[in-house]
Amino acid sequence: MVKLVFVTGASSGIGQALCQRFYLAGYQVALVTRHVEPVYTWAQSAGWSAHRYRVYAADVAVPDTMVAAARECLAQQGIPDVVIASAGISIGVDTAIRQDIDVMARVFAINNVGMAATFHPFVESMRQRGSGSLVGIASVNGIRGFPGHGAYCASKAAVISYCESLRGELRGAGVRVTTLCPGYIDTPLTRGNRYAMPFLMQPGDFANRALHAIEAGESYRVIPWPMAIVASLLRVLPNPIFDRLFAGRARKRRITGT
Repeated sequence: MVKLVFVTGASSGIGQALCQRFYLAGYQVALVTRHVEPVYTWAQSAGWSAHRYRVYAADVAVPDTMVAAARECLAQQGIPDVVIASAGISIGVDTAIRQDIDVMARVFAINNVGMAATFHPFVESMRQRGSGSLVGIASVNGIRGFPGHGAYCASKAAVISYCESLRGELRGAGVRVTTLCPGYIDTPLTRGNRYAMPFLMQPGDFANRALHAIEAGESYRVIPWPMAIVASLLRVLPNPIFDRLFAGRARKRRITGT
C-alpha cells in the first residue's frame, strides 16, 4: 500500500524539500500552505502526477484552519503514515520594544501552537490504527539562547521539549514521535542572517537525511552530524564562557529590518 505524508510549510524551504523527497520515495503527499495556487504550480512544474498529491489551505497559526485541512485530508487521502510540522518563522526581537512582544506571540503561535494543531487531528486515528509518525522540526538554535534571537530560540527549545513530552504520552501506542534539529539550511528563512552559518546545507540534502531518520524511527536527530557535535558542546558550555563567546554576535533582523 502506498504511504501518505502530510507536510505543513509546503510552499518553500525545508517543507517543500521534504515534500519533494517523500514524493520521490513513492509516497502520496498532502501539502499544507496558506497559498494554494503557487504550490499547485510548483508541483506541476516538478512533474508530479496529479493522483499522488493534494494541496490544502490552512494557516498554522489558526488552529481551526489546521483542523479543517486535516479533516479534508482524512476524507480525501486517508490517515497519514507521517505528519511533518515543518512550518515556522524566524524573526529577531528586542524585549525593550513593545512591537516585538507581538512578534514573539506570532512566532510562538506558528512554531509551537501551530505544531500541536498540526498533530492534534491525527493523534487519535493513528493511535487506533496502532501506527504512524509525528515529526517536529526543531533547530540547533533550540539548544541555547542567542542574543537578539530570543523568540526563535525559545520556540525551538519548546519544540524539543514538546515532542519529548508527546513521545512519552504515545509510548506503547505504536505512534512514533521524531524531533529533527536542522543546522543551517539554505532557505529564505536563513538568507538574511548576518552571522556565520557553519556547515550550511541545501534543503534537498537535509530532506534526504530527514527521510532516513524518520523511516528508521529515530526519536531525535541533529542534521548534519557535525552540528550535533557543536550542539553537544554548546549544551555543556558554562554560562560565562557562552556569554563571552556570543556577546558580539550579529543579531537576527527584527521585523523592521534593523
